Amino acid sequence: MIVKSLEFTDFRNLKDNIIYPAEGVNIIFGDNAQGKTNLLEAVWLFSGGHSFRGAKENELTKFGSNKSEIKMNFFSQGRDQTAVIKYSGSKKEVFINSVPKTSSAYLSQCFSAVVFSPEHLSLVKNGPSLRRKFIDGAICQQDVKFAVLLSKYSRTLMERNALLKDFYKHPELKETLCIWDDSLILLGAKIIKKRLDYLRNLQLSAQKFHQGISSGQEELEIIYTSTAGIDINDSEALIREKLTAGFKKCEKEDFKLSCTNCGPHRDDLDFLINGIKAKTFGSQGQQRSIILSLKLAEAQMLWEYFEEPPVVLLDDVLSEIDRNRQEFLLSNTQGCQTFITGCEPPVIENGNTKIFTIEKGEVR
Repeated sequence: MIVKSLEFTDFRNLKDNIIYPAEGVNIIFGDNAQGKTNLLEAVWLFSGGHSFRGAKENELTKFGSNKSEIKMNFFSQGRDQTAVIKYSGSKKEVFINSVPKTSSAYLSQCFSAVVFSPEHLSLVKNGPSLRRKFIDGAICQQDVKFAVLLSKYSRTLMERNALLKDFYKHPELKETLCIWDDSLILLGAKIIKKRLDYLRNLQLSAQKFHQGISSGQEELEIIYTSTAGIDINDSEALIREKLTAGFKKCEKEDFKLSCTNCGPHRDDLDFLINGIKAKTFGSQGQQRSIILSLKLAEAQMLWEYFEEPPVVLLDDVLSEIDRNRQEFLLSNTQGCQTFITGCEPPVIENGNTKIFTIEKGEVR
């Protein structure tokens, strides 16, 4: 996949412009808070996901403006294509090849990208929500229906939690709890099964990359930790059974805390290096090696799924890792169109390179 042009109007702090990236490496450098990450964010949004920084859609429009637009011409699936995203307050419109779409998730069917950001470098040691976001976001790029599944689960979970909070005022509501339980168990089992299937393939690829980074000295293992005691090889039917038992076990605690304590929204990932938990005992270098392995594995899986390389976005991460890991990362993203941001331009031994500078939102 190749971004051929990117046009932005009233997007973030970027001054209205159109840029034409190189098919190889694109370096965007400038001082902090000038708009480098905003430029990468504009590319990322065409992969069908939300902002990788967690920004709300009404925050993507330039301050003082009531609407914004980004447009990308790209080569994918053997042909030139065009996608447009328009923002107006909380409203969003998406067009692919001039055809309106009901959701930006459809963008993932024709364009894919992998982003490395400083936030990802703390994925191992931070809270579980970031790790769930990582695996769910990766699956969504391959399966647009998974995003719909997550949305249904989230809405149902909110309804169940609202019931739990109202229970003491309206104890008769307890009789309706089973309705929400049945729905959450059904949706939750599908979500967990998707996660486990993806994780099984991700681990195989990530292990190979991690062995390369560690020169064969370390073995990476990824464990799915579930509130319902679910194992990676469980069938969807068995997952439903375990969730049913888990919901029953947590019912008293749910009423006490007014929230749902079992389900995929509470699950986590554990990373082991040579059998030892990296979160607790791993060095910073080992933790960052895990992240590089995971993201490279994600890129490889997208490449295999779409049968063409994804676009790689490196948001100020080269300065956060040592020289050896820099070289490993860059050598393993060859063949992908790459965008790299930083305060100083890195040395890239690639003739197909274009350098952009950015100052106060103006890209040159």
